[in-house]
Amino acid sequence: MHEKFRFRNSDELLQKACQLSLNLPFSDDISPLFYPVNIGERIISNRFVVQPMEGYDSEPDGSPSDLTTRRYLRYAAGGSGIIWFEAIAVTPEGRSNPRQLMINTKNCERYKKLVENIRLKSPLNAQPFIVAQLTHSGRYSRPEGQPMPLVPCNHPLLDKGNEKILSDDDLVRIQDYFIASAKLAHEAGFDAVDIKACHGYLIHELLFSFRRENSIYGGPEPVKRFRFLLETIDRVKEEVPDIMVTTRLNISDIYPGGFSTTPDGKNYDLGEALMLIGELEKRGLKILNTTMGSPYFNPHVVRPYDNPLPGASKPAEHPLQGVVRMIEGTSIVQHAFSGLMVVGSAYSWLRQFALNTGAAVIKSGGATFIGFGRNSFAYPEMPRDTMTKGYPESSKFCITCSGCSRLMKNFRPAGCVIHDREIYGNELKKLIDDGKKNS
Repeated sequence: MHEKFRFRNSDELLQKACQLSLNLPFSDDISPLFYPVNIGERIISNRFVVQPMEGYDSEPDGSPSDLTTRRYLRYAAGGSGIIWFEAIAVTPEGRSNPRQLMINTKNCERYKKLVENIRLKSPLNAQPFIVAQLTHSGRYSRPEGQPMPLVPCNHPLLDKGNEKILSDDDLVRIQDYFIASAKLAHEAGFDAVDIKACHGYLIHELLFSFRRENSIYGGPEPVKRFRFLLETIDRVKEEVPDIMVTTRLNISDIYPGGFSTTPDGKNYDLGEALMLIGELEKRGLKILNTTMGSPYFNPHVVRPYDNPLPGASKPAEHPLQGVVRMIEGTSIVQHAFSGLMVVGSAYSWLRQFALNTGAAVIKSGGATFIGFGRNSFAYPEMPRDTMTKGYPESSKFCITCSGCSRLMKNFRPAGCVIHDREIYGNELKKLIDDGKKNS
């Protein structure tokens, strides 16, 4: 079923979708991508979002490095309406790798300078809305490069045997770190903070911590499993009232025992996700960023691709199935909560046709914004080119080769190994050479 992207034109792509009995939205008119929209008092000039993609390139203390700055200034010049920062750890033990961004009182000025430079580098008619994604990596904490999993409870599918279960007191302390980091993000000039609840990290795992016992933050009742996320959002709104709060949320995990997933783990069941989003809407959230799956467990769900990582098997499904699954799940959320502005994900596999599909989704009310993660690595200037030239350069799009993911998996600075070859192609070459030396 798996197939690489070899479609020479839209007719071939749509024919494949028809063969797979998939409804792929498509419009020749891409003008909806350039409709402005308000978030609070801010006017967002277009519907493009740079999705959070980690660069694994911070300074040891979590400060933005020269490479970090280079990436974000490229995003800025590219003209996307929203720049959603990659994961910024709120505490050292919650870092996913030794080069993950982390904000603290000592380096806050570095973040402030970066945010200021992003605004200076951005086109005057496309000043971006800038979101800081705050995270604790939980099960996937590797602050020194080795696994140090911190989990809300054991999970038979995900456990490796070395997990430390966090107590309620531990979680309260971690929540305090989120609030402190939100205050620093406001001081640094971010427009919003994302309390990250996706991709298997701590707050996301709390949402399906069914096995957590004798706790106010888990167990069979959804109200307990949702409590940490909702409490954290409530506290940010109360203690940092001048910054907007949002979340990037897994609306389904697509594996057994995951959040908002059928018991067999093969499809989404959005019942609990919709229940949670209803609580978020009550709290006045204006924007929600949706995703599914886990980059550690089923990466084809999160990022449909042509090539898996070396040693990994090809997924049983066609990449178009993953693209359409994400579009359909996001559309259900957007139609259920028309007052929320929802960011859709998983468009990069479609290459240049992502613009046609994204425009059709927006036109139908299936999402408010269209997000690009890997393609922002590869072609950050895509929105600007499309606006100024009337079309993007098809040769510059991400080819979903998983080269950037390969660099991340090996703790190397991550970017596009194809279109940013001088830096990241060389990083991949060094990784391969190092592997030969150690074999």
